Amino acid sequence: MSDHSEALSSDEERLAALGYKQELNRGWSGFSNFAISLTIICILSGCFTTYGQAWNDGGPIAISIGWPVISILVLLVGLSMAELASKYPTAGGIYYWAYSLGGVRWAWFTGWFNLLGLIAITAGVDYGAASFLNSVFSLYGLNFILNFATTNNSTILQHTFILFFVILAAHSLINVFSSHLVALLNRISAWWMLSGALVIVGVLIFGPSTHQSFSWVFTHRINNSGFSGHLYWFFVLPLGFLLTMYTFTGYDASAHLSEETHDAERAAPRGLWTSIAYSAVGGWAVLLAITFAATHLAAINKGGGGAVPIIESALSTGLAKLVLDIATIGQLFCGMGCVAAASRMVFAFSRDGAVPGHTLWRRLNKHQTPTWSVLFVVTLALLITIPALFGNSAGLPVAFFAVTSITTIGLYIAYILPVFLRWRMGSRFEPGVWSLGKHYRWINAIAMVWVVLCVIIFILPTSPEAVPWEKGFSWSDFNYAPVVTIVLALGVWIAWVGGARRTFKGPVRTVDDPDVGTSNDPALMPVD
Repeated sequence: MSDHSEALSSDEERLAALGYKQELNRGWSGFSNFAISLTIICILSGCFTTYGQAWNDGGPIAISIGWPVISILVLLVGLSMAELASKYPTAGGIYYWAYSLGGVRWAWFTGWFNLLGLIAITAGVDYGAASFLNSVFSLYGLNFILNFATTNNSTILQHTFILFFVILAAHSLINVFSSHLVALLNRISAWWMLSGALVIVGVLIFGPSTHQSFSWVFTHRINNSGFSGHLYWFFVLPLGFLLTMYTFTGYDASAHLSEETHDAERAAPRGLWTSIAYSAVGGWAVLLAITFAATHLAAINKGGGGAVPIIESALSTGLAKLVLDIATIGQLFCGMGCVAAASRMVFAFSRDGAVPGHTLWRRLNKHQTPTWSVLFVVTLALLITIPALFGNSAGLPVAFFAVTSITTIGLYIAYILPVFLRWRMGSRFEPGVWSLGKHYRWINAIAMVWVVLCVIIFILPTSPEAVPWEKGFSWSDFNYAPVVTIVLALGVWIAWVGGARRTFKGPVRTVDDPDVGTSNDPALMPVD
C-alpha cells in the first residue's frame, strides 16, 4: 500500500474514533490547510479595509505598536486552539471540542457563536472587497452598467452593495462546484498574499516622494473619534485594536477543513498557528509601509482616514492602481475561503441536527460539497449587511464596522469557550500528537483574559453620535454589534430551554449508520 493510502486510512480511522464516517472529499494537503487560514486572515483585506478604524481611533501608534503587541496575544489564542485541533480533527471542530470537554450545552452555545462569526466574516470580507473594487473601477474610469466614477455618497453605497451581491454569488458558484477547485485557488491565494505583500511594501517604499519620520510613525496619536482626549488611552485607543483583531479572524478554517485534509491531526494545528505567525510579520510590514507613506494628512482625514486615501495621495495613479489591484484580488480570494469555512461549519452543525432545516443544509452534491450550506451562508451574509446601504451623515457605511465587530465578537467567544474548558480540565486532558505541554496553563489564561477584554471593547459605541443617551444620537451611527450578539445569545438560550436541550444531543455518530456516505442516504443524494 502506498504512503498516500496509509495516510488516508489513518485519517479515516481517526475520524471514525470521533464518531464520523468519511463523507467529505479528503483531497487537501497540509499546505492547502495552512493556505485557507492564511487566505481568510488575509492581510490584504483586514490591513486595508479596517485601517481607518485604527487611524481614527488611536492613530499611528495603534498601528505600528498595537499590531505586533496584539499579534502576540492572538498567537496565544491560536496556540491554545491548535492543541484542540490536534486532539479533535473534525469539521465544525470548535463546537465538537466544547462538547467533548464540557458537554452538550457548551457545544450548543459555542456552535452558534462560531456560526454567527463565520457568517459575519463572510459578509465583512466580501463587502470590503466590493468597496475596494468600487475604488478600482473609479480609478480606471470604468462606467459600464453603473457610473463608478460618481462622488455621491449615497450612490457609492448602492454601487458597493451591488458589487457585494455579485461577489457573494461568484463565491457561491466556486464553492458549490468543487472542493478541489477551492483547494487549488487557496494554494494560489497563499502565494498571492505573500508575494503581493512584498510588492506593496516595495511600492510604498520607493513610490512616494516623501515619507513620515520614524518618531511620527511610532509615537504620533490621532483622535478623530469625537470623544474627549482624556479618554484616549482607556477608550479611544482600544477601539483602534479592531484593525488587528478583525484581521486575525477565521484561522479556525484549518480546523473546519480537517475532514478534507491529509494527516489532519498534525496539519490542522500547524496550519492554524503558522498562518497567524506569517500574517503577523507580513501584516506589520504592510501596515508600516502604508503609515510611513501617510504624508498628506488633510487629504487622508478628509477621505475618512483609510488606506485608500493614503495610497491615492502618496502614489502616482499607475502605482495606486497596482496596489489596489493586488489588495482587491487578495480580498476576493479571502471571501472565497470564508464561504468554504462557513459552509463546512453549517454542514457539520446540521449533520448533528442543530440548525433548523438541518436535513437540507447537510446535503452534498455530486461533487461532495455542501451546496445548500453554501447558499445558507451567503444569504445570511447578504441580509446582515443590508444596513450598509444607508450611511451616516458623512456617508460612511457604519454598518460595515458593526459587521467587523460582530465577526470579532462571535468568533472569539467561540474560540475561547473550549479553551476555557480545556484549561478547567487541567491535567485530566489527554492531548493529541501536537501539544502545549505544561505551558497550556499560562497560555490559556492570558488568551482568556485578552478575549474577555476584546469583547467588552468591541460592543462599545465608536462615536458620541452612537451613544443612545447623548444629545445628537443617530441610529445611522449606532454600533449594532452588541444588539446582534445579545439577540443571538437570548435566541440560542430560548431555543435551548424551549426544546433544543431535549432534541440536540451533540455530535451524532454517523460511523455507526451504514447508509451515511452512500447513495442510499437521502441527505447525501446528489444535488445538481
